This record gives sequence, C-alpha cells and structure tokens, in this order.
Amino acid sequence: MALIPATILTGFLGSGKTTLLKRVLTEAHGMKIAVIENEFGEENIDNDILVSDTQETIVQMSNGCVCCTIREDLRSTLQLLAAKKRKGLLDFERVIIETTGLADTGPVAQTFFMDDEVAESYLLDAVITLVDAKHAPQQLNDRQEARRQVGFADQIFISKADLVSADELEALTHRLKHMNPRAPIETAHFGEVPLAKVLDLKGFNLNAKLDIDPDFLKEDDHGHDHHDHAHGEHCDHPSHAHDTGHAHHHHHDDDVKSFVYRATRPFNPAKLEDFLGAIVNVYGPRMLRYKGVLHMQGTERKVIFQGVHQLMGSDLGPLWGPGEERLSKMVFIGIDLPRDILVQGLDQCLT
Repeated sequence: MALIPATILTGFLGSGKTTLLKRVLTEAHGMKIAVIENEFGEENIDNDILVSDTQETIVQMSNGCVCCTIREDLRSTLQLLAAKKRKGLLDFERVIIETTGLADTGPVAQTFFMDDEVAESYLLDAVITLVDAKHAPQQLNDRQEARRQVGFADQIFISKADLVSADELEALTHRLKHMNPRAPIETAHFGEVPLAKVLDLKGFNLNAKLDIDPDFLKEDDHGHDHHDHAHGEHCDHPSHAHDTGHAHHHHHDDDVKSFVYRATRPFNPAKLEDFLGAIVNVYGPRMLRYKGVLHMQGTERKVIFQGVHQLMGSDLGPLWGPGEERLSKMVFIGIDLPRDILVQGLDQCLT
C-alpha cells in the first residue's frame, strides 16, 4: 500500500486553522481526506455527517472526508485509521492533523519518524502554520509556542491581514522571515488559499530526493543580524509596548531565530557527519528545523540534508551543473542556538 501523505496544520489560538480546514474539506477537489483534530472546536466542521462511529469517534462527511478526535494519542489514532483503511472499512487518501493552538509541533512531527508502524503507513508531507496578523506581534512576544510554530513551518499563511495596516503587515512578514527563511509566506483571506499551497508540498522528506527550491535562502531573506538588538533598559518584557509602531526595527529579540551558513570549499563527509551528530546530540531539542544543499568531497552530486530536532537525514541530489558555483548553503532554525559554535565547527569540517 502506498504511503498516506500527512499534513500538520498548526497556528496559535484563533489564527484561522478551522476556517482553512473547512475550506479544504468543502472544496470540490474529489479527494478523500481524513482529519485528525486535537479538539473539536466550538464550530464543528462535521455539519454534514453521514455516518458517525461514536465508539471510535470517527465521523464521515458527505464529501467522503473522515474526521476523528484524538482520544489517547496521535500514534494510536494514526494506527487505527491505517488499519481501517487496509481492511476497507474507511476510504481516504491523505490525512490532515489540526493541532490545538497551544500544541508543540515537534512531537507531532516526530511521531511520523519515531514510530515504526506509523512510518510504514504514512509520509509526513509538510507543516502549515497560520499566523493571525492582528494578534501575532503580541503572541510572538509572549508565547514560545507561537514562535516554535513559526520555526517549524514549511508554509506560512498570514490570516486577518485586512485588519492591519500595510506597514504592520510588512513588519510582521519581515519578522517571520527572520525567524524562518525557508517557509514561503502568503496571506490567506478567510481560508481562501489554493490547495496546491497546502497539499503535496514535500516540505518534510527527511530522506527523499528533494527538489531544491530555486529561491532557497535568497541573499535578502536572512541574516538581518544588525536588527538583533537586545532589549534596552526601558524594555518591559514580555510584551514590549514600544514594539507596536516600530516593529520593523526589531526591538523584540525572538528566541526562535534562523541563520545561514555558506561555504565554497567542499565538506569532508566524515568530519561533517561527526560534527553534526555531536551538535544534534547536545542541541537537538532546541533545533527546530535545519536544511542544506552541500558541496561534498568525493561526489559530483549535490548532497541534500535536513532534519528536525534529533532526527537527521541526507540524500544525493542532482548533479552540479557545468559552470555552476559549488556552494554549500545551510539554514538552521532553532531556539537560542549557539551560532558561533556551529559556524566554527562547520568551518573545521571543510577540506
């Protein structure tokens, strides 16, 4: 049986996850989607229930989509759905997991790699994060969950953009890029987003042949280090009232940050493997996502590596083009990562 693609839909409380989900489920795309919800919100998405299996809390909707709540944990729910699909009791082609607004995305994503039974049935496709334009600046200042959700994202949608000024929207977009330069950012008006931006993004293939994003870390998308001011003496953290009008000056000093490493000399594969292994051992819990296209000694192909927390994978990508500059580019997104240690260690892995 082919692996079932799974999408994690996350975002802080009130960011519009259910609105986006309803839009995906009710669109006439002809796909059968199983939805796993941490909690059925006040506004249930199962308005047109055809069949309700109360014992398993699985509901089938009129368009063939299936919904279920998480009773015990995600692992057992995923196993149950896969078993029912194998036996022909449920018909669905993909899974969307809507997390609670306070959920930590890390353990949800790790379920797909840590549990053999789940890994044999599912392929984690991408993490989609919704950000509420009006309340995000405050939430990002005050709540680490909100910052982590941004750090984990493969695709970010900004909702409620019509409620803020163009300057505020630009400042928020700049801040999100600073935290996570690898996730495309788009606005979503009442969940109106093309399905191609939500499904089959292939953002999370830890060990698959990855298409290298041609815009992967454009020069202008990262490393605004000169904005990283620490809080001044007048700062009344956690919510800096003085941020509001000058958000683009980055008075906030987010603990979720990204930085990019570049090198033209090739990496020594053994040294790099040892160093990354050691780093992940120590800092893994604080490393949200990391990804790179590497110039490696001993191969004419690009080496693509990425990971989440302590899980890391790499694979051979396409050949370096004739005349193409052989440049290693890596992005690290994490919580207070020791940039100096990483840069120094990576430099020592070069030939």
